[in-house]
Amino acid sequence: MIVYELECHPLGHRFEGWFGSSGDFVRQHERGLVTCPHCGSSDIRKAPMAPRLARKHNSNTPQEPAPKPASPESRGAAGVVPAEAAAMIRALARMQAEALKRSLWVGDKFAETARAMHYGEQGEAPIHGEASLAEARDLLDEGIGIAPVLFPMAPPRQVN
Repeated sequence: MIVYELECHPLGHRFEGWFGSSGDFVRQHERGLVTCPHCGSSDIRKAPMAPRLARKHNSNTPQEPAPKPASPESRGAAGVVPAEAAAMIRALARMQAEALKRSLWVGDKFAETARAMHYGEQGEAPIHGEASLAEARDLLDEGIGIAPVLFPMAPPRQVN
């Protein structure tokens, strides 16, 4: 898992993005899938960030405790995320995880599979997978109901 500090342009909203690899970020960015959670802009760039370097554990120097990461309640675009909002985000993430457990991964065949189910060429079932922004727009234009995955997820082939 890799974490990038991202920034939208021209408004400059900063946010974190979690990706399975640097290649995942590039592919999602090229497909217009990386968007600002504050304004929806897809004009996103990596923001400068301090490197996270691990210390060697076999050195003779005393170890300082690692800084504790900020909790969702203590960080956000305005500096603080209210506890109620953080609880709702956690609840949505749990609901997405449960929905994905009951859904079939179809990979890059998402648009093709969704279209086949819509037109009765195969049985309907809950599915999830990958589609380009153009493919997603085409599905919506055809009246095929789809929804984006709200939180980043790794395709099954990339999970340990």
